[in-house]
Amino acid sequence: MSPLRPRPSAPRTPVVPDAVRAAARYWTTGVAVLTARDGDEVFAKTVSSFTTLSLDPPLISVAVAAHSPLAAAVRADGRYAVSVLAADQQGVGRRFATPGAGRALGMFTTVPMHTEATGAPVLDHCLAWFDCRLKAVLPGGDHALLIGEVLAADGRPGEPLLYHDGQYRQLTAQHAMTSTGAHA
Repeated sequence: MSPLRPRPSAPRTPVVPDAVRAAARYWTTGVAVLTARDGDEVFAKTVSSFTTLSLDPPLISVAVAAHSPLAAAVRADGRYAVSVLAADQQGVGRRFATPGAGRALGMFTTVPMHTEATGAPVLDHCLAWFDCRLKAVLPGGDHALLIGEVLAADGRPGEPLLYHDGQYRQLTAQHAMTSTGAHA
């Protein structure tokens, strides 16, 4: 006897974006800020669709709205950085999640940043950062998937800022689990 039973046949309806958005709310992610520079302009946007892609060569991927000024800046300049936010950086996450708040001439005055290997802006006080040269831009529906070769990276111990069910969250000691070391 098979442990899997087929669902009763029902007419299939197309999945609508609202259903995908509702289901995705329950996928817990870290929170990061994608930054780039194009000439004298600096761009920043809070993202949750970021992941390490490969260690050899060192690659990361991050998704951003395909037609955003930030995506255009990354394409034009060929460099970007991803700064992983610490639990105490909710204000930074909110600021750069606000439409229009992530574009300025020169460096942002309210959020301290610095540069590393590529010259892309890296947020100060973040938990980790990845400084990248753009390797590829892949289509992803209404988003562009930016694949970057990591030229420099660093991290520090601390608690990450998380996003779950439409809210910022933090890890707590009572919910911490030990790892067996198995990763895909």
